[in-house]
Amino acid sequence: MPNERHSWRRSLPAALILLWLAGIGLRLTILAVPPVLAMIRHDFGLSATEVGVLSSIPPALFAIAALAGSLLVARLGVTTALVGGLLLVATGSALRGLSTDFSILFATTVVMSAGIAIMQPIMPTAVRQWAPARIALGTAIYTNGLLVGEIIPVLLTIPYVLPWVGGDWRISLLAWSAPIALIAVAIYVGAPRSSAHRAAPAAVPRQWLPDWHRSLVWRLGGLFCCINAIYFGTNAFIPIYLTSAGRPDLIGGALTALNFGQLPASLLLLAFAGRLERKFWPYLASGLLSLLSIAGLTLMVGPATIVWAALLGFSDAAALIVGLTLPALLCPPEDVARTSAGMFTISYAGAVAIAVLSGAAWDLSGVPALTFVPLAICGIVLAAIALRMRARRELR
Repeated sequence: MPNERHSWRRSLPAALILLWLAGIGLRLTILAVPPVLAMIRHDFGLSATEVGVLSSIPPALFAIAALAGSLLVARLGVTTALVGGLLLVATGSALRGLSTDFSILFATTVVMSAGIAIMQPIMPTAVRQWAPARIALGTAIYTNGLLVGEIIPVLLTIPYVLPWVGGDWRISLLAWSAPIALIAVAIYVGAPRSSAHRAAPAAVPRQWLPDWHRSLVWRLGGLFCCINAIYFGTNAFIPIYLTSAGRPDLIGGALTALNFGQLPASLLLLAFAGRLERKFWPYLASGLLSLLSIAGLTLMVGPATIVWAALLGFSDAAALIVGLTLPALLCPPEDVARTSAGMFTISYAGAVAIAVLSGAAWDLSGVPALTFVPLAICGIVLAAIALRMRARRELR
């Protein structure tokens, strides 16, 4: 039995299952809030600004706390750091259920978001260590888990979870923290460990601060800034833009199409991820298709809105999945975590700034369509960065 257990822990299927579960942990508790946000707003009497602040905590923490993930990998190793991040997510999410006012809800959301921010730069390192011969597949697997983690609470909270907990949003948030704790236990017990890892201390990262003088960190940060800005920006502005255009009836369908459109990209890349390693054309195609889709969303409000939203979700998710392979493919093992941390810090900080710029474009001009101009520019910049990385032979 011990030999069988050791063999399982060293197997690729075990690694892929745990990567998928960890991916779910990156988003499950964040998306547990939107279905009950109206209840939270009613109970606490929140203004629209306070709702906006609450919704902006996760991406802001993704930028601020990403470096902590690199530090934990350097000091504790991948498995311990990942389990610690998951436990922080579970704890913060559970404590949200004890919130008696907005300040407590704000503080506990910060704790939860910090755990997720810590996990994000750990995941590329986990792929590199747990599935070194299948980096593209491992990345596609955990990204698929991430997308599933976005969809599960949106689908299940209102029809199933809330009735099960008597309609109490606090207990609902507590319930969604339980799977995260179970995932942490599964990873602690089953994470791949091999004698090769123990015999090669050089494979354990020791430096944790990103090398800000390395241009690759900034290119990867710029690449992901464009991807994240397009996703978060369109999710934020589609509802109010459609309302301004007199078509609030399209909001639900457009947001559903935008987020469900990511799944076909994920499933497709599960089959073909290995063939797309370090290829430049997926980023070029994603940038151009994103530009076209944003133009369609802006200029063709109507039945076509659903189609354009789905295409945008597909193109952005495809770039996200293949892009997440790059730190593990382009960096030596000891640099994967800190390069990823720098990439996430730059990308999420930039995405928040672009969201503010998009809102300001509307407010200052009075023209709602201008809110999408910075996002359209992101599509162009995404394609340009891919071409630049190809010229430097980082992509081919």
